Amino acid sequence: MPTLVEPTVAVHRSFLAAWDELRPEEERWMGAETFVGGEEENWTREQAADPAEFERLVDGIRGAADPDAVLVPGIVPYTILWFVDGLEWLGRVSVRHVLTPQLLELGGHIGYCVRPSYRRRGYATEMLVQSLPVAAELGIDPALVTCDADNLASRKVIQAAGGELEDERHGKLRFWVATHTS
Repeated sequence: MPTLVEPTVAVHRSFLAAWDELRPEEERWMGAETFVGGEEENWTREQAADPAEFERLVDGIRGAADPDAVLVPGIVPYTILWFVDGLEWLGRVSVRHVLTPQLLELGGHIGYCVRPSYRRRGYATEMLVQSLPVAAELGIDPALVTCDADNLASRKVIQAAGGELEDERHGKLRFWVATHTS
């Protein structure tokens, strides 16, 4: 059964294969931007192919979860977890620890992306469900999860995880999802 794990260099090969499947506008989901050390770093696929650079990318992604990390202004601490099956990278979840006014309006606490060749298998729902205890550990309850108003697949994922629709703002549906387990 696939599970969420901290980013790891062990999935380097499949991470690169997944990156190759994404459209350019989806590349941000690969952690192509890191914000640790007060500087933004934009990663390329070619850069990530180098094992030493990939290790730096993984370290940068993991570093953003540290509440004491110095991040780029406007970026909140966030935890990224990778959804893997053995050494196969299937997707990722991002859990923002706090919300700025803009994130409260449009972004939410939790975002997710499934590798194109693994879509339509229920993995997005499983990733979102597995991320809820992580959010709860961060003191988030309920979590705000948003999706584009015309994204029926994402809407179904959020609702399957218990999301309750609050409203639509600027073309985004805003759902609240309980993170506690009772």
